Amino acid sequence: MVTVRTGLEVFCDNPPAWVFKNRIGILCNPASVSCNLCHARELINRILPGQVKALYSPQHGFFGEKQDNMIESSDITDPILGVPVFSLYGQNRIPTQEMFDPIDVLIVDLQDVGTRVYTFIYTMSYCLEAAKRFDKKVLVFDRPNPITGSIMEGNCLSPEYRSFVGRYPIPMRHGMTIGELSILFNDFYGIGCNLKVIPMKEWKRDMYFKDTGLPWIPPSPNLPTPVSAMVYPGQVMWEGTNISEGRGTTQPFETFGAPFIDIEKIMEFAGNREFMGAILRRHAFEPTSGKWKNTLCRGFQIHITDPYLYKPYISTLKLLQAVRLHHEDEFEWKLPPYEYEFDRLPIDLILGDPAIRQRIENQDPIKRIEESWQPDLEAFKNISRSYYLYR
Repeated sequence: MVTVRTGLEVFCDNPPAWVFKNRIGILCNPASVSCNLCHARELINRILPGQVKALYSPQHGFFGEKQDNMIESSDITDPILGVPVFSLYGQNRIPTQEMFDPIDVLIVDLQDVGTRVYTFIYTMSYCLEAAKRFDKKVLVFDRPNPITGSIMEGNCLSPEYRSFVGRYPIPMRHGMTIGELSILFNDFYGIGCNLKVIPMKEWKRDMYFKDTGLPWIPPSPNLPTPVSAMVYPGQVMWEGTNISEGRGTTQPFETFGAPFIDIEKIMEFAGNREFMGAILRRHAFEPTSGKWKNTLCRGFQIHITDPYLYKPYISTLKLLQAVRLHHEDEFEWKLPPYEYEFDRLPIDLILGDPAIRQRIENQDPIKRIEESWQPDLEAFKNISRSYYLYR
């Protein structure tokens, strides 16, 4: 297997001459490592000794320790470099001038997961806007889309439902790398900062993470494996309901359920245990935290058998429709707040369009729901191809 060279490693192999004259900041977290597990801040400090002046952390904290949404992290001092770590998921989610004053160049080195609702890409977008405002350069180190850059899925976000889990009209499974997204945000959506991307080497668009030869470091606590990232574009929907998405277990998002679930009815509705490149395995679990803490839940674990056939978004929409149909008295949509939105339903923010929820409630055929978003999805595919760094 050929190991992919991330943007971090490509930069370290041959850093541009201009960077040696600048004060550096790094937006990073525990997944910002090389193939031999050395952290970005240490590698960059070796190449540019004394030039790293500040670090910045996204949601879940600099050490990836915060478990859930709206669990804020504080500013700290990095124990290795002794520089300030500014939290971008605390009192501020948008960088202030005080945060950017110590630096000339912001390096972004984050592992995205290929799903619209993951907040890291919006933290990056806020940093691009701040860099434009405060006249700073941005250097994005590219990393793999762990669920491939060859497949897109889902409806595009409705502009009226912009939030911190969706700022731009992109599909749930967007099929782009974080470097490609940075260029899309900066150019197509008009941020206009001084941006450069360091591409990867050896990455192919049809690669899943297992094909890259790279170590998986959880970018957040509840995506512990590449498989959890593969199911996430669909399974994240359960966050907008009273169904456990598996938080508080060792297999979050791969497992889901609730005390009232009738497993056989759901399985029959879903088309038996084998569907769309995956197998539903009957499962029971007791979450140690989160929804239904210390309560026996009945549900399923998703086992992916063919990742290129499996459609996480469509699959979970189908399961969501089944659960609501058979458990109308017990099933509930979760109420706000969700990611600092206090008025709109969390499920509408996650789905990016309340019409999808309404059609689920009306028991519209999933095939028709999928057909309804195809024109927007095709339009996005045509736009996004202009920003591909890998063919």
